[in-house]
Amino acid sequence: MTSDVTKTVRTEDRSSDSLEGPAWLWIVAVIAAVVCLTASASAQTYPTKPVRYILPATGASEIVGRLIAQGLTEQLGHQVFVDVRPGAGSNIGAELGAKAPADGYTLTQLMQSHTVNASLYRTLSYDVLRDFAPVTRMTLSPLIVVVHPSLPVRSIPDLVKLAKARPGAINYSSAGAGTSTFLGGELFKAMAGVNLVEIAYRGGGAAQTAVLSGEVSVYFAPIATALPYVREGRLRGLAVGSAKRIASLPEFPTIAESGYPGYESSNWHGFAVPAKTPREIINTLHDAAIAVLKRPDTVKRLQDVGLTPVGDRPDEFAEFLRSDVEKWRKLIKERGIPQQ
Repeated sequence: MTSDVTKTVRTEDRSSDSLEGPAWLWIVAVIAAVVCLTASASAQTYPTKPVRYILPATGASEIVGRLIAQGLTEQLGHQVFVDVRPGAGSNIGAELGAKAPADGYTLTQLMQSHTVNASLYRTLSYDVLRDFAPVTRMTLSPLIVVVHPSLPVRSIPDLVKLAKARPGAINYSSAGAGTSTFLGGELFKAMAGVNLVEIAYRGGGAAQTAVLSGEVSVYFAPIATALPYVREGRLRGLAVGSAKRIASLPEFPTIAESGYPGYESSNWHGFAVPAKTPREIINTLHDAAIAVLKRPDTVKRLQDVGLTPVGDRPDEFAEFLRSDVEKWRKLIKERGIPQQ
């Protein structure tokens, strides 16, 4: 009898042992399923609390950011509050956004400076291509070449002719190395073969004030901030840096059609979330942003300051980021622009 009982116990033990592995696998599978369902449910109910919109720069970027944040608030049904974090060539805000939780509650506005900084800085604590999941490119903001009215030029050919006659005597202001105002000027110098002297200022406001006062002669300006002064006659606009003429400002030719085909230097504004943010949340944000960009009042507000609404898909924005990084990497290398 004892032998039979022992055999029974040992048989039950072996049976239990044989189920131990599959049992644990089953438990792990259940936990994974619960996590997935929880994440899916969270994405479907998103958002449930206020959303932060990080603005890494001011000026034209702030015009766009605040307009979009207000529209997203109405579309999402929760407050999207703007957190202005300028500094270090827009890297402070970008770093903050890249390191935020990937839950859709931190949006970061990206712009040309971020694709430039990928090559301009020796080391960065974030990677614009690796650490962000693009949502949409919202606007295109071409530069406009403006001059102080005292400079005797009224077109790009006039400017080039004068610059070649007086090499090194004409200066242009910039908001600092790596900014669109600096790179627009460097690209123009390279393509036109002229020697304009860059005078760097601490920010776009100071750079624009310098050309308004006549301290410098030329400025490759963000159109949103310079256009009011052009309309007042305090600055003279020569041409825009976009590939095509701006529909709302057809009187300004492009630099490309002014004798330098292929020239294009336009700032742009888009926003992204941290990498690994659930796709459902990205889609929700994208759809909300597109709805805002299609509103007639949004279109008018943007066009009034010379901005063109874009609204591309996340994959299109991702591809644009890659190409823009490569474009500026090439220019920085060819022009020997020192890294910071």
